Order: sequence, then C-alpha cells, then structure tokens
Amino acid sequence: MANCFHWITLANPHRLDFAVKKKSNSNKEGSNMSGKSRANPRPARSSDPSAPDKSSKIRMRIEAAIREIPRGKISTYGAIARAAGLPGMARQVAQVLHRGFNLPWQRVLGAGGEIKLRGDSAIEQRLRLEAEGVRFRGRKVDMKRHEFKFKRASVRPS
Repeated sequence: MANCFHWITLANPHRLDFAVKKKSNSNKEGSNMSGKSRANPRPARSSDPSAPDKSSKIRMRIEAAIREIPRGKISTYGAIARAAGLPGMARQVAQVLHRGFNLPWQRVLGAGGEIKLRGDSAIEQRLRLEAEGVRFRGRKVDMKRHEFKFKRASVRPS
C-alpha cells in the first residue's frame, strides 16, 4: 500500500483561499473495489441549465396550489400538499411560504383552521383574513364556511 498526498484548495468564508494536504491511501496493485468505479451519489444534472430540478418542480407545484385559493377562502398546509400531488409534505408547504414572494400566505392555516404563526405575524394574518371577509370562531377560522376545496384532478401529475 502506498500513501499519496493530494492538494485541495478550499475557500473559507473570509474570502481567503488556502491549500490543504489530503492524505489518501491507495493500493498500487489494485484497490479493494476490484476495478469497479464508485457510484456517484448525486444524480446527473440535465444538460440544459434552464431545466428545473426536482425541488424546483415541487416548489412550483406548491406555489400553483397556493395561488388557486381565492380571496375570502382559506386552506390548510396538508390540503395544499395534497392538491399539489404531494400528500404528507405539509412542512414543505410551510417552507415554500417562508421563502416565497407574492404568495397569499395569509390564506394558509394549520389543521382545523388554526393560525400557526406566532407574535405579530399571527396578528397580521388574522387582520388580513378579516379584511378579506373571513370569520373566526374564537381563535380558529370557521372552516365549514371558508375552507377552499381543491378540484380533484382526474390524472395526477408525476
């Protein structure tokens, strides 16, 4: 077995590049992989740089479902995930709302019509919904009256 050293250039957050010596053990006669190449853990990217990746497609489907909710209606994180064809991905809906722009975020609530935001954001959400004509029953929205029912697609997009 022979020891080889490779130089790797790293960039640190202070914009100073520096080289690090990395030790790698390799066998001159042959490696333990018996001539097989390692499988690439990342899938190959499309040759078209403008083609959206899987996470972008998920984000676009969630954003499209959120934009379907009309004024005066509300929906839940889980219902939006199901409408986007992503059942069980309610947390991704919250993530898209957190990072998205120009989305009607106030129309998305937790299960049962509860405002899940805290502090000033919760107050703002309630005021925005009341301005749209949404009625509350205590701390929750009257779901029977204001819940938006998404149309069921005959063919689910893949």
